[in-house]
Amino acid sequence: MTAQPEIETDQLASVRADAARLHFRPRGTVRCIGAPLFRNQAARDLGCLLDVDPTVVEWSCLPLVLHRQRDSHVPDFLVVREEGTSIVDAVSESCRLEPWVEDAAAEAGYRYGVQSTVIAGHRLANSMDLLRYARWHCPLGDRVHVLAALDEHGSLTIAECLTAFHETVPIAGLSSLVLRRFVEIDLDEARIGPETAVRRIRG
Repeated sequence: MTAQPEIETDQLASVRADAARLHFRPRGTVRCIGAPLFRNQAARDLGCLLDVDPTVVEWSCLPLVLHRQRDSHVPDFLVVREEGTSIVDAVSESCRLEPWVEDAAAEAGYRYGVQSTVIAGHRLANSMDLLRYARWHCPLGDRVHVLAALDEHGSLTIAECLTAFHETVPIAGLSSLVLRRFVEIDLDEARIGPETAVRRIRG
């Protein structure tokens, strides 16, 4: 199942139009299908985490309207993972959603969840750093150099990997390889630095 939003209703079009007037950094995404639209910073932060979540295939923003009698709600994301598709709302500590929302999502055929980015820590900061380079693509020559070096050594530090780039800006090229899942780094232990270990992703 892919993250294809339903035909826009007037309400959905209005919510999307309001979100389109807002801008949050970083601007780039890598697995968002359709326009990246965020109603608040919490939603933008969660979008960053979805882009670096290895279980996420793709995601879309403000995908549909959930209804229950006279109430309605537009969730933040439709998220596709290998094990299935779910609806997700980004929440802050002060935000509480009505209990009927989960039931309405189930009736529409989706699992429903809420996720807070309050304790995301280094992962959120690192994902935001990487997504500054979301529009960059690593040239084939540099990609082959980096992957060959990792095949030879098993793992390298970021500082060591940067010397393998000859066709593009090194940190942009390496960020692209991380975001597009050719290589992986630890996003949780600390902020990305020259000593951060880089490993090849296989399969």
